[in-house]
Amino acid sequence: MADFLFEIGLEEVPARMIAGAQAELMQRVVKMLERERLVSSGAETKSFATPRRLAVWVKGVAERQEDMVEELVGPSVKVAYKDGVATPAAVAFAKKAGVEVASLKTVTNPKGEYLAATSVKAGRGAAEVIAAELPKEVAGIYWAKNMYWRPGKPERFVRPVRWMVALLGDTVVPVSFGGYEAGAVTYGHRVLFGEEAIALKAPSEYEDALLGGFVIADVEVRRQRIRKALDKVTRTVEGLHWREDHGLVDKLTQLTEWPSVLMGGFEPEYLALPEEVLVTVMRDHQGYFAVEDKDGKLAPHFLAVLNTETDAAGMAVIRHGNERVLRARFNDARFFWEFDQRAPLVERVPLLDHVTFQKDLGSYAKKSERVRKVAAALTGLVVARGTVVDASALDTAASLAKTDLTSELVKEFTELQGVVGGLYARSQGFSAAVSDAIYDQYKPESMEDEVPRTVEGSLLAIADKADTIAGMFGLGFEPTGSKDPFALRRAANGIVKILAEANVPLLLSEIARACSSSPETATKMQAFFAERVEFYLREVREQAYDVVKAALAVGSDDVRDAVARAEAVTAVRGSEDFAAVSSAFKRMKNILAQAKEKGIAAGATVNQALLTEPTEKALAERSAELAEKVKELRAEKKYTTALEQIATLRPQVDAFFDAVMVMAPDEAVRANRLALLERVLGDFSGIADFSEIVVAG
Repeated sequence: MADFLFEIGLEEVPARMIAGAQAELMQRVVKMLERERLVSSGAETKSFATPRRLAVWVKGVAERQEDMVEELVGPSVKVAYKDGVATPAAVAFAKKAGVEVASLKTVTNPKGEYLAATSVKAGRGAAEVIAAELPKEVAGIYWAKNMYWRPGKPERFVRPVRWMVALLGDTVVPVSFGGYEAGAVTYGHRVLFGEEAIALKAPSEYEDALLGGFVIADVEVRRQRIRKALDKVTRTVEGLHWREDHGLVDKLTQLTEWPSVLMGGFEPEYLALPEEVLVTVMRDHQGYFAVEDKDGKLAPHFLAVLNTETDAAGMAVIRHGNERVLRARFNDARFFWEFDQRAPLVERVPLLDHVTFQKDLGSYAKKSERVRKVAAALTGLVVARGTVVDASALDTAASLAKTDLTSELVKEFTELQGVVGGLYARSQGFSAAVSDAIYDQYKPESMEDEVPRTVEGSLLAIADKADTIAGMFGLGFEPTGSKDPFALRRAANGIVKILAEANVPLLLSEIARACSSSPETATKMQAFFAERVEFYLREVREQAYDVVKAALAVGSDDVRDAVARAEAVTAVRGSEDFAAVSSAFKRMKNILAQAKEKGIAAGATVNQALLTEPTEKALAERSAELAEKVKELRAEKKYTTALEQIATLRPQVDAFFDAVMVMAPDEAVRANRLALLERVLGDFSGIADFSEIVVAG
């Protein structure tokens, strides 16, 4: 046994692509070693990644494959021999098994006598196997964008390969890819260490050797180094703390090999600009962390993460350069902010005729009109259900929502679309209902993002997202597989999240009908929404797959209700009684399905006179009594209590199946018992389809 290390060195890889590639390379290498019988399942592994490298370490790799013994069965004896002489079929089988014809043996199975052979496939050396198989795994890594870098050569990769390391113990494995053959040499930090090679004698030296070359290969160690440095530098000024930003920490972790942090400052006068503008400039354009004072207000400081380290004089030069660049960006933002105010949002509405939304769907002016109509239709539905909506404010917000696309500030800082419109609406005297709705129109942009703060914002966001989905579906641009160029899944996820977490009493079918140009499009949208509800329950609410299936089998149209039902099932599924009843319901469903397949019909209703067995009488009486209670609890949406009540049916269900044969010889009795099962299932499956619940054996 020996440890195995593989590293592929590259020109700098975009930060957003590194984490996925790191995980995929690890998975591919480990699966390849398991498939080739070189490592057992569950082996100790570790992966590494920096902008210039991806690496995998695997403990306990066999130095060669074990021989594989396989029992092969060939042609029948009648076919294999004719007049005692081996036929071509026998010869071919012997050749396939790698043995002489004389070594073939005879086995008897239900079909008769057949030839058999014991084939021994000699194992190959690990180095030979890895050298042959690993390049295929490397080439198979998915990248959002690939490139050719050697004229006339076939390999494509995210960036040009510059070196490779492949060590099995102290032996170099001759892996070839991208014009390089692996060796035992890696490279350190491009600036701090230079181009001097770092020789490795064994995989165990990898991390320490790179530390000596100013490279922290472990992503998590690098992440913690950044966080600690941010804390330390911020504490140099009393009362300040850096604004938590997990996404930016992750991005900068993948952008650096040897991170350090400096604090810079800017003139307090820039704080007159909206905080959203300042933070966007710092975060999205410069990769800086914002700094807050003890009251949570933005302070005139920023934190920059560097991929280097230097002395105080060098740090002062770097700080000055970063401050100068940030000042220029803030000046641009201030100019655009002031310049845009010369044309109020209302005057920008006609300009939307010249801004294209999608070539077949027209301009943003047309989209705004569609969104206004959808928002008005949805408003009528929620108002009828008792929700208070400022319909006039919502209509104004919908008509102005896209006008900030014509502003210079959004053209320069596209991340701020919507936000800028909301800020401009506020500064131009519109009500909070209008400005907040415009500000929140794109929320939630991810499942981690917050939903709009107001009902007007929620309705505008739903109408906008639904219009986009309906338009693209109408053109046939539905997401397929991993392809979703118009981010329709994200839009649908946003709608589902709003319905689940905001006070907007709408059904998904109502939204689909309100914005669809045809019933076919509405039907497609509803199916698409149902997929997204399943995704939300599993990925956001972390519900088990069988609970999700059980809840959604009853319906997904009312998202909040589906969530409540799924959570109720989760709350009671640990109960032995509920598990037993779930198993019984599954049995009932199977019995009814089998009867239907055989053309055996259930009775239209349960005939009390045909209930001859005490246990079936008890089940009929108790289930009827319980059905009324459960119906009341369902109406009050007290789903957990309702499920607890259903679980109390266990004694009657158990006794029924212990004593009663449902498929009785008497046709009338059989039909009546099937009718009883149908009634029980119908009465108690309105919260979830319990037959979908997986009960541990």
